Amino acid sequence: MSTQHTYRVIVRGTFEGLSEEGRARLLAEVDEHGMSAMRFTAEGSLAYDRTLKHFSYRLIVVSDAADGEEMAAAIAEDRVETALKELGHGHGELRASVTDMDTMKINYKR
Repeated sequence: MSTQHTYRVIVRGTFEGLSEEGRARLLAEVDEHGMSAMRFTAEGSLAYDRTLKHFSYRLIVVSDAADGEEMAAAIAEDRVETALKELGHGHGELRASVTDMDTMKINYKR
């Protein structure tokens, strides 16, 4: 059995091809998806603003350490694509940045 690591992943992208219904739904919920609502969760936390251009998702991914950050990014991007598809929102290219929480060094103040 391989070691599991916990990764924090931020997936960024742009909305594309939003329907009028989709735009209206996003605008109606914009206050719930601002900077203060962003959390790292397994389901993902969507953040965007009123311009409805760019968005970011914050996710926690648990994956085999041997697969590395690349696999964590791929898993996160897949989750985001699925979530956006279920919501009926189109998007452009996704970019992920990954932090391995199990190898992150913490400098404590003395």
